[in-house]
Amino acid sequence: MSATLIWILVALLAIGLYLSWTAGRLDRLHTRIDAARAALDAQLLRRASVTQELATSGVLDPAASIVLYEAAHAARQAEEEQREFAESELSQALRAVFAEPPQVEGVREAPGGEEAARELAESVRRVPMARRFHNDAVGAARRLREHRKVRWFHLAGHAPFPMAFEMDDEPPAALVDRAA
Repeated sequence: MSATLIWILVALLAIGLYLSWTAGRLDRLHTRIDAARAALDAQLLRRASVTQELATSGVLDPAASIVLYEAAHAARQAEEEQREFAESELSQALRAVFAEPPQVEGVREAPGGEEAARELAESVRRVPMARRFHNDAVGAARRLREHRKVRWFHLAGHAPFPMAFEMDDEPPAALVDRAA
């Protein structure tokens, strides 16, 4: 009887350790999501800030300046539930303004334009990478949370279900191709 009891205790201990390890892994994934979201937010803010600086610098024509400034301002001021839409609109505005290489060259030839175009190109290239890192972390956490053991034993605790950040983040080809 005592040998059976010992084996049951060993099995329960092993199961407990495994569940504890899984809960720790899930916690680390949620921490990774938080860090990736902070990095994504920083890149989105940088892109909007650089766009606003370029729009107010005088190197663009007035219509392009207004379009970019308004889109960047809307992206910076958007509430969380409207953020993906506002950021997508900023991406579309950037592609519309910088659709052709001559437009990019016009900016680069203006005083201070070379630096402004370089900063904008860097910021629009970093947004898709930051979004991909965030969404990869969300995908990993979602896959783990879908396992029965996580659901049955409530290993996720009260953490909200992770949501991917879906937006149009395609950079303007003329801007990025020239800067690469």
